[in-house]
Amino acid sequence: MSDSLQHLLEPGRREAVVADLAAVIDSEVADKKGLSGTAIKGGYNTANKFKPGLVPHATDKLLPEFVSALTPFWDSRPAGAAFGDHLAANSDAAAEALLAITDHHAASAKAPLAKAYNLLRGKAKENVADALPRVGDAIEKNA
Repeated sequence: MSDSLQHLLEPGRREAVVADLAAVIDSEVADKKGLSGTAIKGGYNTANKFKPGLVPHATDKLLPEFVSALTPFWDSRPAGAAFGDHLAANSDAAAEALLAITDHHAASAKAPLAKAYNLLRGKAKENVADALPRVGDAIEKNA
């Protein structure tokens, strides 16, 4: 596998990547509407109350795995294509690659966090797919 995105993990750059990805997550949650949006916002708020700073902390912890999962998509991006557009065009595979990481970690999370994650997991693929353009833009901004 290529190490083309590994520089995102370097000190100084990593903090900016984490901040940008955490902002993407916050924006995606804030944009959710309807009953499922209410459930997502409720689970998100519960998780953040249980552990303030959870999103940036978890993003930082998982960033090496996310970078590894996204590298094949980065490397296969057509010349001149925005990374967010490329991820969106490959949303099924990209969402599955990212969810495999969070599923693995949720399996060993503390009960309140695991419960919140499991409540949201049913719609997670759709939600991750919806977020891919913003995720790609954040990665590309820092790459």
